[in-house]
Amino acid sequence: MVRRYCLRKSEIRELKERVEKELGLEVEGKRFEVMEEKGRRLILVDSYLSLLEEGGKIFPFLGWADRLKKKVVVDMGAVPHLARGADVMSPGVVRVEGEIKPGEIVAVVDERHGKALAVGEALVAGGEMMGRKGKVVRNLHHVGDAIWKLAEGGT
Repeated sequence: MVRRYCLRKSEIRELKERVEKELGLEVEGKRFEVMEEKGRRLILVDSYLSLLEEGGKIFPFLGWADRLKKKVVVDMGAVPHLARGADVMSPGVVRVEGEIKPGEIVAVVDERHGKALAVGEALVAGGEMMGRKGKVVRNLHHVGDAIWKLAEGGT
């Protein structure tokens, strides 16, 4: 069951402060709504899906991912895997933009177009992402996932 409600002014203020502190993003809007379903909160700003909260982490909807200053750029070979929800593996990382620490939210973009493919949580520091083996970013939200499809259908 989906529960939908508007945030109070104090909750909006807290949300804005949290988003600025954790993501470095400014959130502006007049109407803030929350949709709760299956243990996650989808936050709509002026009727547009903007933020998601799941497992204590808050992160931007993919449409907002280009606003993130911290980015992991991947080669084109990684694109189909990311679109199916795979985590980012070190061999696919071409470069890192911004000072990334483990646990921080990052945008994952392709090297050719610079388009956001996923939003994820860094598992290692940015300087350690290239030239090693294994996972470096945990995929939280990607092109074609249930949240993406929900937004395409209109919220």
